[in-house]
Amino acid sequence: MSNNQSIKDLFSDASGQSLNDQSPAAKFIVEEKKMKIKELERLTKQAAQASGLPYIDLVGFSISPEALILIDETEAKALETLCFFYNGANIHLASLEPQDEKVLALAKNLSKKYFSEISIYLITENSFKYGLEMYKTIPMAREVVRGVKITEEELNKYGEKFSSFKDLQAEINQAQITEIVTMIMAAAIKSDSSDIHIEAEEKLIKIRFRIDGVLHDVATINKSSWEKIISRMKLLAAVKINVINKPQDGRLSIYLKDDRVDIRASFLPTNFGESVVMRLLRSSSVGLEFKDLGIRDRAFNQLKREIERPNGMIITTGPTGSGKTTTLYAILKKLNNPETKIITIEDPIEYQLSGVNQSQVSKNYTFVQGLRSIVRQDPDVVMVGEIRDLETAEIAIQAALTGHLVLSTIHTNDAAGTVPRFMSMGAKSYLLAPALNAMIGQRLVRKICQKCKYEIKPEDEVLKRVKDLLNEFLEEDKKKIDFNNLKFYQGRGCEACQGIGYKGRIGIYEILTMNQEIQKLILSSIASEYDIRDNAKKNGMITMVQDGILKALDGITSVEEIFRVSE
Repeated sequence: MSNNQSIKDLFSDASGQSLNDQSPAAKFIVEEKKMKIKELERLTKQAAQASGLPYIDLVGFSISPEALILIDETEAKALETLCFFYNGANIHLASLEPQDEKVLALAKNLSKKYFSEISIYLITENSFKYGLEMYKTIPMAREVVRGVKITEEELNKYGEKFSSFKDLQAEINQAQITEIVTMIMAAAIKSDSSDIHIEAEEKLIKIRFRIDGVLHDVATINKSSWEKIISRMKLLAAVKINVINKPQDGRLSIYLKDDRVDIRASFLPTNFGESVVMRLLRSSSVGLEFKDLGIRDRAFNQLKREIERPNGMIITTGPTGSGKTTTLYAILKKLNNPETKIITIEDPIEYQLSGVNQSQVSKNYTFVQGLRSIVRQDPDVVMVGEIRDLETAEIAIQAALTGHLVLSTIHTNDAAGTVPRFMSMGAKSYLLAPALNAMIGQRLVRKICQKCKYEIKPEDEVLKRVKDLLNEFLEEDKKKIDFNNLKFYQGRGCEACQGIGYKGRIGIYEILTMNQEIQKLILSSIASEYDIRDNAKKNGMITMVQDGILKALDGITSVEEIFRVSE
């Protein structure tokens, strides 16, 4: 097909007349047209193959309203393009002109808005008319939004009214109930909060935001308004309003112009009323690249080498909220390419990753069941959200030994605790030793606000402790440190950081890679985390607290913050 010949021209050539001359759906059943339509579909399929485009015949295809309404009927007619499939991660469009600039621009906007992979299929006008008929089955073709929708205008409106938490309190005091809920969420998004805590106390309702891992009091609400406010929140989260004596979990989404915030809401009965905690999951937050995690020098190169191996296990460790999922997603992004099949099983799926098959566990679909099925899907890389029992551990270990790279998390205090944790589950040492590639211990520390950062002189006791930690380095690493000119910083607190002195977070890491000595310790079945840690340090592993001290010397964080999270 030449560049000057459109798909419509091809239709006219095939049928002898443009299908625009046909009447709508009624003539689909006319027998004398059936052969022409079949021939037209055949020629269109050939044209698609010649152009490297996918093709589909929509007639008889079950098009869901959720898919169809992603494109308004008026726009669908104007661009001769409609959406026929949407599952939250993938959007399939059908078009008479898939390579038209306006159609490609529409696809790009939909991909950005819904954070989904887009495919554009070539169709005939017969298929397009069938798709248009489906709009008649929808009472009103509009976007379905589950939960609250906060527009960019509303965020700007509330953003202009407060620059600090004191301003938020003043606005809450004079706002209506529905405005309060939107205002709280808008304020949380503006301040980059990860969680909203709304707690019923004896005389008032306290609102706290978790910012960079630390809770801050931001406002209070009169208790007389609490019943209406929590009812509004329960409506948004799609949980039962009349249930107040049992825990409930719900979800909602906030749709922004260039982002989507998914919120997990938890309602818990307490002695003074229900407590609400909302976890904010930003789709854009998954954009962290592997090189931007903050892993330094030799540790970075060691981990890079281990994740490029075709098989084995990479385990991230740390408490809840230590950034383990972010690290795994960054590794997956680095490994994600057309030649690599990646499957994950998660609880929950926090972020959508293009090109990755993500599976969500449920009441009737466990990690064990999912992992058994995943290994039969011929993956190159498998990510398991968490290893928490022996059965999951055994399947993951077997997968690592049979040609798969397995990524997962486990709850331990540090990297050296990974092996004892597996052994306590009942994992066999002779299988675990050859399966493990690397163990990552990590925490998240707050970064000093760069707009109010200033140099400080630590107390003598703190300085001595810092030097003792630095002196544990290998000689080759100590040579890089000027012990006579150690500089440390902290933040004064300014408008940019809400007076906190910190803004944003970064990881501190320890990367423990497998060696023959550690394998022997594991095979002995009496390996303690102390033995493993000592061996790793002897071989040059920089611990989390040491990595943090180096970041403090670089002016990224403070010594106080390092000792806060690592003790």
